[in-house]
Amino acid sequence: MARPTAKNNKNNLFQKGKLDITFLSLVLILLTFGLVMLFSASYAYSLEYHKSSYMFIADQAVYALVGIIGMFIASRINYRILRAFSLPLYAIINLLLLILLILPPMLPNMKVKRWFAIGGFSFQPSEIAKFAVVLLLATLIAANQKKMTSWRFVPWLFVIVFATSAMVIFEPHISAALLIAVIGVVLIYVGGLHRLVAILGVVAAVTLVIVVITTQSTGFIDYGSDRIANWLDPWSDATDGGFQTIQSLLAIGSGGLLGRGLGQSRQKYLWVPEPHNDFIFSIVCEELGLIGAVIIIILFALLVWRGFKIAMNATDKFGSLLALGLTFQVGLQAMLNIWVVTNTIPNTGISLPFFSYGGTSLVILLAEMGVVLSVSRASNIEKLN
Repeated sequence: MARPTAKNNKNNLFQKGKLDITFLSLVLILLTFGLVMLFSASYAYSLEYHKSSYMFIADQAVYALVGIIGMFIASRINYRILRAFSLPLYAIINLLLLILLILPPMLPNMKVKRWFAIGGFSFQPSEIAKFAVVLLLATLIAANQKKMTSWRFVPWLFVIVFATSAMVIFEPHISAALLIAVIGVVLIYVGGLHRLVAILGVVAAVTLVIVVITTQSTGFIDYGSDRIANWLDPWSDATDGGFQTIQSLLAIGSGGLLGRGLGQSRQKYLWVPEPHNDFIFSIVCEELGLIGAVIIIILFALLVWRGFKIAMNATDKFGSLLALGLTFQVGLQAMLNIWVVTNTIPNTGISLPFFSYGGTSLVILLAEMGVVLSVSRASNIEKLN
């Protein structure tokens, strides 16, 4: 039987090539590591507030299973087909973000508007917005490679990035907005933009964040003002706004080099607020110590390296940009989360990929990893021909 040719493979709905085992293994190792640490970090909080030690891990395990299935399905689907959905997906997600800003918060006492709640299910459009921006930019840049020096075309790429970022900022969700902005500018630069223009884009992105933060710090939005004050001096409000940061730092410091041991954290016993979410890395440091934390950081670094290698070996510009953007998103998000937990930057509500509790984000993340694997499948098939 004749093997599929590169030309035929580009038109097929499904791909038959071998996926990148190294990248897949790293994803599954991080996911397994994350589930173990989620259970360890969450069972005391879950028992206290939900009368069951297994609520969070049971939910996350189901979402992980769904996500793994989605990842393998996505890895089989020809990633080139996604180009047809790039503009509709971007338009729908931005419409949802706009509606979210207009609607009142999900709960009356909430200061943020990030979630849609439908029955017992809730999701954050900003999680899908990251993928939507990467997909649309990859589609447009790959289809208009010769226009990457045109002043009539390039500004629209920045409009795509900053329009979405601006809406996410006013949820407010500064970390997600920063992620979208930085990933977008990086893709535009890698896509062939002149270095000077890319630098101006980075300056614009940083300026946008600084302007919003400055505006917030003067009291326009209390949310931002409080976060900045607590970052600069968490002990100035040690029983309220700075409490989570202080307890996180205590957990990290008490872990030492080797940690207290898996399951032996003390701070997770209702000291670190919601230890299963954004601050789960502090429990990792307490239980596994500096060595465990470094191992996790190395695993993320290896995942990013392998994803970049898949992007470099892609057979088309669209696949290369898609794999690069999705992999860079994971690495940047992990880095920002660790910076938040260690109080290097203000607490902006960003999760740790594969570790933090959250069904929607985990399923989407694993599906995105499936898209990267799809790019690797195509490269492997076409190398054989």
